[in-house]
Amino acid sequence: MQTEAGPSRQTAASCSVSPSLLEAPAYLRLADMMVVLTAAALPWSTSATAIFMTAWLILIVPTIDWDELVRGLAAPACALPLAFFALADLGVLWSGGTWESGLHGLNPVSKLLLIPLLLYHFRRSERASWVLAGFVGSCTVLMMLSWIVLIAPSWKITATASNGVPVKNYIDQSQEFALCAFALAAPLLAAWTRRSLLAAAGLLALIAGFVANMLFVVSARTALIYMPVLLVLFVLRHLERRAALAVMAGALVAAGLVWTTSPYLRQRVADIAVEYRAFDANVPASTAQRLTYWQKSIRFIAEAPLLGHGTGSIRQLFEADSVGQTGLRAEIVSNPHNQTLSVAIQWGIVGVLVLYAMWSIHLRLFLARNTAAWIGLAVVVQNIVSSLLNSHLFDFGPGWIYVLGVGVAGGVVLGGERRSEPPERPL
Repeated sequence: MQTEAGPSRQTAASCSVSPSLLEAPAYLRLADMMVVLTAAALPWSTSATAIFMTAWLILIVPTIDWDELVRGLAAPACALPLAFFALADLGVLWSGGTWESGLHGLNPVSKLLLIPLLLYHFRRSERASWVLAGFVGSCTVLMMLSWIVLIAPSWKITATASNGVPVKNYIDQSQEFALCAFALAAPLLAAWTRRSLLAAAGLLALIAGFVANMLFVVSARTALIYMPVLLVLFVLRHLERRAALAVMAGALVAAGLVWTTSPYLRQRVADIAVEYRAFDANVPASTAQRLTYWQKSIRFIAEAPLLGHGTGSIRQLFEADSVGQTGLRAEIVSNPHNQTLSVAIQWGIVGVLVLYAMWSIHLRLFLARNTAAWIGLAVVVQNIVSSLLNSHLFDFGPGWIYVLGVGVAGGVVLGGERRSEPPERPL
């Protein structure tokens, strides 16, 4: 097995860059740092995320053993993201819109191409934990700034931000904070088991800070769905029955206390009923908008159920349907706020089967009971559940969380499996 400094000499020699440079620990450390910086930049900037990821690609391509990478592409965890992109690429051909709209629809799917490369790279890298540390550290700074912005709104960094949201938007912020809270749950349990009480207390304080921010400052209502799911999943996978019952009982008590002490949370839940009534009144409101988008989407899918209307066709379908409409029903969108509907409109039943197969395979990738597997599982489950109310695989922030989470954590899991195999067994 090759070590961390380990692209083969034959591969490196075929590159224009000096083999000794490609095999140098400093070179590979620099490549890994680009992924760390990508994870750290993700909560703050779309441009920086793209720049650091591009830099990683430039650095890593000369180190690839192409024969090994091609063999690895046959694995379902790699093949299905590629199949998804291939379907979207072909879907441009039968899209009724312009080439520009087709290519625009292809862009959100293209980041899935990086999953096989990340899986390949992090099978060998020993710095996956740096990526988690970079992401959590960056989110911790954002969380502290969120509390400050709540008190002093002038501290907002971008014009589109709101109270409690220094940059970007509250949906992405909730996705990031919730993932941090649950990703840290496995290290917390490990620290508690080792009786490292100081480390456990620090991790618990971080988790409490993220959760409190979401419950008292600002959060997406989708988080109120996927957070209980992740909690139950963690309890079932990692705790004995007595500890599981204690944690669930404590969570119920905490939920009751939060409900009585958080006017923000009560208002967010109460708004759902108000917004639902806006659907009948044909007035734009979050819940009413989703219901309208879903109603129209189902009709569009019925028109082309097998292969859909083609890549990038969503906006043109809503545009055509808005003719003669008023109010909420005249809205033109390119996102129906449901991942399954977004895929089915463009690529029909075939696309939905590929999407569900990819999710299923990535869930199976993380069935082991270790920290890397738990983080990967949390990423996939969060994406699946949140995609009931959003198209989070295609959205920038949540989509990149999925790519990085599956790629980095999956690489660690596959690397562990590889190291446990007998030396004579082929990869």
